[in-house]
Amino acid sequence: MKKFLTLAAIALCTLGATAQIETPAPSPAAEMEQVVGLTDVTVTYSRPNMRGRTIFGDLVPYGKIWRTGANKNSVISFSTDVTIGGKEVKAGSYAIFTKPMADNWEVYFYSDTENWGTPQKWDDTKVAAMVKVPVQKMPMQVESFTMTIDDLSNDGAHLGILWSDAYVAVPFGVPADEMVMADIKQTMAGPSAGDYYAAAVYLASNDKDIDKAKMYMDKAMAMTKEPKYWQLRQQSLILAKSGDKKGAIEAAKKSLAGATQANNMDYVKMNKDSLKEWGAK
Repeated sequence: MKKFLTLAAIALCTLGATAQIETPAPSPAAEMEQVVGLTDVTVTYSRPNMRGRTIFGDLVPYGKIWRTGANKNSVISFSTDVTIGGKEVKAGSYAIFTKPMADNWEVYFYSDTENWGTPQKWDDTKVAAMVKVPVQKMPMQVESFTMTIDDLSNDGAHLGILWSDAYVAVPFGVPADEMVMADIKQTMAGPSAGDYYAAAVYLASNDKDIDKAKMYMDKAMAMTKEPKYWQLRQQSLILAKSGDKKGAIEAAKKSLAGATQANNMDYVKMNKDSLKEWGAK
Protein backbone atom coordinates (compact mmCIF):
# COMPACT_ATOMS: atom_id res chain seq x y z
CA MET A 1 0.00 0.00 0.00
CA LYS A 2 2.85 2.36 0.91
CA LYS A 3 4.53 1.61 -2.43
CA PHE A 4 1.25 2.34 -4.27
CA LEU A 5 0.83 5.74 -2.55
CA THR A 6 4.41 6.69 -3.41
CA LEU A 7 3.87 5.84 -7.09
CA ALA A 8 0.61 7.83 -7.14
CA ALA A 9 2.34 10.86 -5.65
CA ILE A 10 5.11 10.67 -8.27
CA ALA A 11 2.51 10.45 -11.06
CA LEU A 12 0.68 13.52 -9.78
CA CYS A 13 3.92 15.51 -9.57
CA THR A 14 4.81 14.48 -13.12
CA LEU A 15 1.41 15.57 -14.43
CA GLY A 16 1.75 18.92 -12.63
CA ALA A 17 5.17 19.54 -14.13
CA THR A 18 4.07 18.86 -17.72
CA ALA A 19 0.61 20.49 -17.70
CA GLN A 20 0.27 23.47 -20.04
CA ILE A 21 -3.10 25.06 -19.37
CA GLU A 22 -3.72 28.25 -21.31
CA THR A 23 -5.96 30.90 -19.79
CA PRO A 24 -7.03 34.28 -21.22
CA ALA A 25 -4.67 37.17 -20.48
CA PRO A 26 -6.26 39.80 -18.22
CA SER A 27 -4.73 42.53 -20.43
CA PRO A 28 -4.41 41.08 -23.95
CA ALA A 29 -1.65 42.29 -26.25
CA ALA A 30 -2.62 44.32 -29.31
CA GLU A 31 -0.83 45.65 -32.39
CA MET A 32 -2.05 48.22 -34.87
CA GLU A 33 -0.45 49.20 -38.18
CA GLN A 34 -1.39 52.27 -40.20
CA VAL A 35 0.14 54.10 -43.15
CA VAL A 36 -0.01 57.87 -42.67
CA GLY A 37 1.05 59.71 -45.81
CA LEU A 38 4.14 57.71 -46.72
CA THR A 39 5.01 56.77 -43.13
CA ASP A 40 4.40 53.33 -41.61
CA VAL A 41 3.12 53.71 -38.04
CA THR A 42 2.89 50.72 -35.67
CA VAL A 43 1.51 50.75 -32.12
CA THR A 44 1.93 47.80 -29.72
CA TYR A 45 0.27 47.83 -26.31
CA SER A 46 -1.74 45.83 -23.78
CA ARG A 47 -5.45 46.31 -23.13
CA PRO A 48 -6.66 46.24 -19.51
CA ASN A 49 -10.40 46.32 -18.78
CA MET A 50 -12.34 48.59 -16.42
CA ARG A 51 -14.08 45.69 -14.63
CA GLY A 52 -16.23 48.09 -12.62
CA ARG A 53 -13.29 50.14 -11.38
CA THR A 54 -12.94 53.92 -11.39
CA ILE A 55 -10.04 54.51 -13.77
CA PHE A 56 -8.73 58.08 -13.87
CA GLY A 57 -8.07 59.71 -10.54
CA ASP A 58 -8.17 56.30 -8.82
CA LEU A 59 -6.69 53.23 -10.55
CA VAL A 60 -4.63 55.65 -12.68
CA PRO A 61 -3.73 58.53 -10.32
CA TYR A 62 -3.75 62.09 -11.58
CA GLY A 63 -0.40 63.84 -11.88
CA LYS A 64 1.77 60.71 -12.03
CA ILE A 65 3.58 59.07 -14.95
CA TRP A 66 1.56 56.13 -16.29
CA ARG A 67 2.74 53.33 -18.57
CA THR A 68 -0.35 54.00 -20.74
CA GLY A 69 -1.82 50.55 -20.79
CA ALA A 70 -0.66 47.44 -18.93
CA ASN A 71 2.31 45.09 -18.77
CA LYS A 72 5.27 46.27 -20.90
CA ASN A 73 5.13 49.94 -21.83
CA SER A 74 3.16 50.85 -24.95
CA VAL A 75 5.37 51.49 -28.01
CA ILE A 76 4.86 53.50 -31.21
CA SER A 77 7.16 53.12 -34.22
CA PHE A 78 7.62 55.50 -37.16
CA SER A 79 9.33 54.52 -40.43
CA THR A 80 10.27 58.15 -41.17
CA ASP A 81 11.04 61.25 -39.16
CA VAL A 82 7.88 62.90 -37.79
CA THR A 83 6.98 66.07 -35.92
CA ILE A 84 5.27 66.03 -32.51
CA GLY A 85 4.46 69.22 -30.67
CA GLY A 86 6.49 71.19 -33.20
CA LYS A 87 9.59 69.09 -32.50
CA GLU A 88 11.27 66.72 -34.98
CA VAL A 89 11.27 63.11 -33.81
CA LYS A 90 13.58 60.74 -35.64
CA ALA A 91 12.37 57.53 -37.27
CA GLY A 92 12.35 54.69 -34.75
CA SER A 93 10.43 53.32 -31.76
CA TYR A 94 9.31 55.21 -28.67
CA ALA A 95 7.59 54.23 -25.45
CA ILE A 96 4.37 56.16 -24.83
CA PHE A 97 4.12 57.46 -21.29
CA THR A 98 1.43 59.81 -20.07
CA LYS A 99 0.67 61.97 -17.06
CA PRO A 100 -3.14 62.10 -16.89
CA MET A 101 -4.93 65.03 -15.27
CA ALA A 102 -8.63 65.82 -15.04
CA ASP A 103 -8.60 68.37 -17.88
CA ASN A 104 -5.45 67.56 -19.86
CA TRP A 105 -2.71 64.98 -20.26
CA GLU A 106 1.00 65.26 -20.80
CA VAL A 107 2.08 62.66 -23.38
CA TYR A 108 5.75 61.63 -23.54
CA PHE A 109 7.59 59.85 -26.36
CA TYR A 110 10.48 58.11 -24.60
CA SER A 111 13.44 56.64 -26.46
CA ASP A 112 13.95 53.71 -24.04
CA THR A 113 11.23 51.20 -24.97
CA GLU A 114 12.36 48.30 -22.76
CA ASN A 115 10.53 49.00 -19.52
CA TRP A 116 8.02 46.80 -17.76
CA GLY A 117 5.77 49.63 -16.74
CA THR A 118 7.37 52.99 -16.00
CA PRO A 119 11.18 53.40 -15.91
CA GLN A 120 12.79 52.73 -12.56
CA LYS A 121 14.59 56.05 -12.97
CA TRP A 122 13.09 58.66 -15.28
CA ASP A 123 15.62 60.27 -17.65
CA ASP A 124 14.57 63.58 -19.22
CA THR A 125 17.30 63.22 -21.87
CA LYS A 126 15.36 60.24 -23.27
CA VAL A 127 12.20 62.30 -23.89
CA ALA A 128 12.14 62.77 -27.66
CA ALA A 129 8.98 64.89 -27.45
CA MET A 130 6.29 65.90 -24.99
CA VAL A 131 2.93 67.41 -25.81
CA LYS A 132 0.05 68.53 -23.60
CA VAL A 133 -3.41 67.69 -24.96
CA PRO A 134 -6.92 68.29 -23.63
CA VAL A 135 -9.15 65.51 -22.36
CA GLN A 136 -12.39 65.04 -24.25
CA LYS A 137 -15.21 63.42 -22.26
CA MET A 138 -17.06 60.74 -24.20
CA PRO A 139 -20.82 60.11 -23.85
CA MET A 140 -20.17 56.41 -23.23
CA GLN A 141 -17.74 54.18 -21.35
CA VAL A 142 -14.97 52.31 -23.21
CA GLU A 143 -14.45 49.08 -21.26
CA SER A 144 -11.11 48.04 -22.82
CA PHE A 145 -8.16 50.41 -23.02
CA THR A 146 -7.80 51.36 -26.70
CA MET A 147 -5.27 53.16 -28.88
CA THR A 148 -6.09 54.34 -32.41
CA ILE A 149 -4.70 56.34 -35.32
CA ASP A 150 -7.43 58.85 -36.21
CA ASP A 151 -8.04 61.83 -38.53
CA LEU A 152 -5.71 60.64 -41.28
CA SER A 153 -4.39 63.10 -43.84
CA ASN A 154 -1.39 63.25 -46.17
CA ASP A 155 0.37 65.42 -43.61
CA GLY A 156 -0.34 63.62 -40.35
CA ALA A 157 -2.84 62.04 -37.98
CA HIS A 158 -3.80 61.78 -34.32
CA LEU A 159 -2.71 59.09 -31.89
CA GLY A 160 -5.93 58.43 -29.99
CA ILE A 161 -6.04 57.09 -26.42
CA LEU A 162 -9.43 55.96 -25.08
CA TRP A 163 -10.47 54.42 -21.78
CA SER A 164 -13.41 54.84 -19.45
CA ASP A 165 -15.05 58.09 -20.60
CA ALA A 166 -11.80 59.86 -21.53
CA TYR A 167 -10.35 60.45 -25.01
CA VAL A 168 -7.15 62.29 -25.81
CA ALA A 169 -5.83 62.94 -29.33
CA VAL A 170 -2.11 63.50 -29.86
CA PRO A 171 -1.36 65.15 -33.23
CA PHE A 172 1.74 64.21 -35.20
CA GLY A 173 2.97 65.28 -38.61
CA VAL A 174 4.59 63.22 -41.35
CA PRO A 175 6.81 64.45 -44.23
CA ALA A 176 4.73 63.07 -47.11
CA ASP A 177 4.66 66.32 -49.05
CA GLU A 178 8.41 66.88 -48.67
CA MET A 179 9.11 63.30 -49.74
CA VAL A 180 6.85 63.48 -52.79
CA MET A 181 8.18 66.87 -53.87
CA ALA A 182 11.76 65.61 -53.51
CA ASP A 183 10.89 62.55 -55.59
CA ILE A 184 9.26 64.75 -58.21
CA LYS A 185 12.32 67.00 -58.39
CA GLN A 186 14.71 64.05 -58.64
CA THR A 187 12.61 62.14 -61.13
CA MET A 188 12.00 65.14 -63.36
CA ALA A 189 15.68 65.05 -64.32
CA GLY A 190 14.81 62.11 -66.56
CA PRO A 191 11.14 61.27 -66.11
CA SER A 192 9.08 58.62 -67.84
CA ALA A 193 5.45 59.01 -68.89
CA GLY A 194 4.42 57.37 -65.62
CA ASP A 195 6.54 59.84 -63.62
CA TYR A 196 4.98 62.84 -65.39
CA TYR A 197 1.53 61.35 -64.84
CA ALA A 198 2.08 60.70 -61.11
CA ALA A 199 3.49 64.19 -60.58
CA ALA A 200 0.59 65.80 -62.45
CA VAL A 201 -2.05 63.92 -60.46
CA TYR A 202 -0.37 64.71 -57.13
CA LEU A 203 -0.03 68.42 -57.86
CA ALA A 204 -3.63 68.71 -59.06
CA SER A 205 -5.24 66.64 -56.30
CA ASN A 206 -3.40 68.62 -53.62
CA ASP A 207 -4.28 72.02 -55.14
CA LYS A 208 -0.70 72.92 -55.94
CA ASP A 209 0.65 74.38 -59.20
CA ILE A 210 -2.14 73.54 -61.70
CA ASP A 211 -0.22 74.97 -64.67
CA LYS A 212 2.68 72.70 -63.87
CA ALA A 213 0.26 69.78 -63.38
CA LYS A 214 -1.19 70.45 -66.85
CA MET A 215 2.29 70.65 -68.37
CA TYR A 216 3.28 67.33 -66.78
CA MET A 217 0.05 65.68 -67.91
CA ASP A 218 0.54 66.97 -71.46
CA LYS A 219 4.02 65.42 -71.48
CA ALA A 220 2.69 62.15 -70.04
CA MET A 221 0.01 61.87 -72.68
CA ALA A 222 2.39 62.78 -75.49
CA MET A 223 4.65 59.91 -74.38
CA THR A 224 1.78 57.41 -74.05
CA LYS A 225 0.75 55.65 -77.26
CA GLU A 226 -2.70 54.58 -76.13
CA PRO A 227 -3.79 56.33 -72.90
CA LYS A 228 -6.09 54.31 -70.66
CA TYR A 229 -9.47 55.59 -69.63
CA TRP A 230 -8.36 56.22 -66.03
CA GLN A 231 -5.45 58.33 -67.34
CA LEU A 232 -7.78 60.28 -69.60
CA ARG A 233 -10.08 60.80 -66.63
CA GLN A 234 -7.28 62.47 -64.65
CA GLN A 235 -6.30 64.53 -67.69
CA SER A 236 -9.87 65.80 -68.01
CA LEU A 237 -9.95 66.85 -64.34
CA ILE A 238 -6.65 68.72 -64.66
CA LEU A 239 -7.79 70.46 -67.84
CA ALA A 240 -11.01 71.50 -66.13
CA LYS A 241 -9.08 72.88 -63.14
CA SER A 242 -6.83 74.84 -65.48
CA GLY A 243 -9.86 76.43 -67.13
CA ASP A 244 -9.70 74.48 -70.41
CA LYS A 245 -13.30 73.20 -70.46
CA LYS A 246 -13.14 72.29 -74.14
CA GLY A 247 -10.07 70.12 -73.63
CA ALA A 248 -11.61 68.63 -70.46
CA ILE A 249 -14.76 67.61 -72.33
CA GLU A 250 -12.74 66.04 -75.13
CA ALA A 251 -10.63 64.01 -72.69
CA ALA A 252 -13.71 62.99 -70.66
CA LYS A 253 -15.48 61.72 -73.80
CA LYS A 254 -12.45 59.57 -74.64
CA SER A 255 -12.35 58.30 -71.05
CA LEU A 256 -16.09 57.54 -71.19
CA ALA A 257 -15.65 55.53 -74.39
CA GLY A 258 -12.80 53.51 -72.89
CA ALA A 259 -14.65 52.94 -69.60
CA THR A 260 -17.77 51.82 -71.50
CA GLN A 261 -15.73 49.35 -73.51
CA ALA A 262 -14.09 48.04 -70.32
CA ASN A 263 -17.52 47.90 -68.61
CA ASN A 264 -16.23 49.98 -65.70
CA MET A 265 -19.49 51.58 -64.62
CA ASP A 266 -17.86 53.68 -61.87
CA TYR A 267 -15.80 55.53 -64.46
CA VAL A 268 -18.77 55.70 -66.82
CA LYS A 269 -20.80 57.48 -64.15
CA MET A 270 -17.95 59.81 -63.12
CA ASN A 271 -17.34 60.87 -66.71
CA LYS A 272 -21.05 61.37 -67.43
CA ASP A 273 -21.41 63.48 -64.28
CA SER A 274 -18.39 65.61 -65.25
CA LEU A 275 -19.57 66.06 -68.82
CA LYS A 276 -22.93 67.24 -67.55
CA GLU A 277 -21.24 69.60 -65.07
CA TRP A 278 -19.03 71.06 -67.82
CA GLY A 279 -21.97 71.60 -70.18
CA ALA A 280 -21.01 69.02 -72.80
CA LYS A 281 -23.41 68.38 -75.65
